[in-house]
Amino acid sequence: MVKESAASGGLEWRINMQDGSSKVLVPERVPRTRVCGALQGFFMGFLFNLWGFILKAWNIGLNDPKKFIHCIKVGLALCLVSVFYYMRPLYRGVGGNAMWAVMTVVVVFEYNVGATLCKCVNRAIGTCLAGALGVGVHWIASQSGHRFEPIILQLSVFLLAAAATFSRFIPSVKARFDYGAMIFILTFSLVSVSGYRVEKLFELAHHRLSTIMIGTSICIITTMLFFPVWAGSELHNLIRNNMEKLADSLDGCLVDYFGNDANADNTKNEAPKKILLGSKCVLGSKATEESLANFARWEPAHGGFSFGHPWKEYLKVGASLRSCAYCIEALNGSINSDAKAPDVLKAHFSKFCLRLSSSSALVIKELSTVINTMKKSTKISLIVQEMNNAVEELQNALKSFSEQSTASLTVPKLEESDNGAGDTIASPALVQIVPLVTVSSLLMEIAARTEKIAEAVNSLANKAEFKVESDEIMKNQCNSRTQKF
Repeated sequence: MVKESAASGGLEWRINMQDGSSKVLVPERVPRTRVCGALQGFFMGFLFNLWGFILKAWNIGLNDPKKFIHCIKVGLALCLVSVFYYMRPLYRGVGGNAMWAVMTVVVVFEYNVGATLCKCVNRAIGTCLAGALGVGVHWIASQSGHRFEPIILQLSVFLLAAAATFSRFIPSVKARFDYGAMIFILTFSLVSVSGYRVEKLFELAHHRLSTIMIGTSICIITTMLFFPVWAGSELHNLIRNNMEKLADSLDGCLVDYFGNDANADNTKNEAPKKILLGSKCVLGSKATEESLANFARWEPAHGGFSFGHPWKEYLKVGASLRSCAYCIEALNGSINSDAKAPDVLKAHFSKFCLRLSSSSALVIKELSTVINTMKKSTKISLIVQEMNNAVEELQNALKSFSEQSTASLTVPKLEESDNGAGDTIASPALVQIVPLVTVSSLLMEIAARTEKIAEAVNSLANKAEFKVESDEIMKNQCNSRTQKF
């Protein structure tokens, strides 16, 4: 039964009971505070996540301003190429295909100059070659009659597309012309298929080729004139930084193992982080090095790099660095294993191992200086010789200790042996010697691989015609004397 409520002026529902009484039905209401709280939590969470995303993006821009500059360059290139679409005289000159220029900029504009040049050249060559072949095949098909025209067109698409796809599996083609082969397949298929229905095929091909040339030209001008990022410089700096990280990893590894002073205690927690970061960065840089070396070959002469700079030599240096990094990883694993050598043996061999590790690290640091300054060092041969002397000293110490341990085993009553330096140490068990021998063997292997790094850097310096440091000093002295007189 429905009755009008005098208080509210609205309607209310009442139930009449059998005893003559009535009961008002009140609808359940969701508390407004709960709904408002849920909405407020949703919007606050959204704003919090948005602010976190903005902070991450801001930190990326601060850590590497080149990325922020690259975004500005892409926007600038798109603004320049859009002029051909907005201005009517330019739009009429390229026809209705002006949007192809915009698409070209979006597709080919890359972070560094070499990658942009690689894509631009591949797109231009692939488009020109495919367009010419497409027009030629279309003419041949049109001369064969209406019946055989689609058959010839389909057969040409099948054969050329299959051949171009197979060429992408060839390593030399895939490394430099993979994008061009893909553009060839796309353009040839479009020209061949559309040519069967389109009458003005030459005009269509001309307009699309013109717009692609406009887009690639704007990309090349923008990436080379406005704060260019050279792939060759990026590769050069990457190899140098990997050398410095590798040297720091080697130093931290041995200080953590043999350190027994206050400085060693302070660096004990930092050493594993250096080893992990340095070694992992070197081991994980292979793909980046190969990509940068490939793009650097497309770049013109810039800075101290000529057009025929031996970029492949950087790959050899990087391979030598990774070979040494594997040994450092193995050394770190041996140091952190459960098998521990006695403190007496560690104290006895610490000076030999620390000298060898510091000598190897010093060689790597000097090689990074050679890469950085692009000048041959006159000290590198002396430092390598010192490293080899440290290897001989460690080998002699191990040989002497092995002979003394063997003698102590043949004479049961002998409990102590002379270590060759005036001190006596107890003859340990074989299980206790193994960890220290493993560490020593890995150090000697690291020294051998460090020498391979020096040979790779020397080969790079010779082929790149690095200047000799002493010659530069002599020239500066002669110039200063000439100015005085």
